[in-house]
Amino acid sequence: MPRPRRTQISVEDTPFYHCCSRVVRRAFLCGDDRYSGKNYDHRRGWVESLLFELEAVFAIDVAAFAVMSNHLHVVLRIDLDTANRWSDAEVLEQWHKLFKGDELTRKFAQGGLVESHEVIHLKHSIATYRSRLCDISWFMRCLNEPIARQANQEDNCSGRFWEGRFKSQALLDEAAVLTCMAYVDLNPIRAKMAATPEQSNHTSIQLRIQAALKGEQPPNLLPFIGNERDNQPNGIAFSLQDYLELIDDTGRIIRDDKRGAIGENSAKLLTRLNIEQESWLKLTTEFGKLFHGPVGTLQELSSYCKHLEKRRRHFSACCQHLNAG
Repeated sequence: MPRPRRTQISVEDTPFYHCCSRVVRRAFLCGDDRYSGKNYDHRRGWVESLLFELEAVFAIDVAAFAVMSNHLHVVLRIDLDTANRWSDAEVLEQWHKLFKGDELTRKFAQGGLVESHEVIHLKHSIATYRSRLCDISWFMRCLNEPIARQANQEDNCSGRFWEGRFKSQALLDEAAVLTCMAYVDLNPIRAKMAATPEQSNHTSIQLRIQAALKGEQPPNLLPFIGNERDNQPNGIAFSLQDYLELIDDTGRIIRDDKRGAIGENSAKLLTRLNIEQESWLKLTTEFGKLFHGPVGTLQELSSYCKHLEKRRRHFSACCQHLNAG
């Protein structure tokens, strides 16, 4: 039986979550549909554009994404600090970018006078919106529903476009986060949709490579900030160059027509993650099969289950794959 989303999210344990949405029937999110003979690549642009539009509204960062032919992967980071720092006016400003709100919230946002008997209702609305703006379920809802409506309109049909629920799994430590990001970034290469990461259209890795060539990082992706340090900004505590090299090395190994090997810098990064090279390829090619729930060490899984008041450590056998080396 599907578990309520609130029993899968524990910001106390991790702000990082891997989400995956799949289409139903013979629908194609993008690419060539051999049944209809149509090409739906333009829909990948819909998804990427809306993804970054939502990233600018929600207190949620996008760490990685890949738009495939019949499914979508995103690695998200909940930015609870930003959501809590927003003033009441800022919360309404963000919310009204997507939704109308109600008459009272619109009046307050426009500087109108709020009567004393309206304050409680206004405060409740603001608290609700603040919570939703750092809620992964609301983020994915705002991403999936408009795409479904556009696709159904284009296909001249009605009904479900996506499966009823998106898959969500907690990434409990830095090894889980980086492994999952690599899995997502290498999706097009595994599916033979692209030969190299830089040719992987509508993916986070392509945007990171394009920006890196200019000595920059994409403004709408969670940045790599180097080694962990005091008072560090929000980001991924690894070197961007090391990550790009690791993805390139791994992509060369995955491709059948090219030889490849883990380079020295990539090997050092895997050592820091406590992952042996022999395990890395299996993890990045079979992540979706190996992990069906939260990903991390058994100790972190125990803490996660405790905070969510779970009596049993479900998926403990799956988590052993990350430390199989």
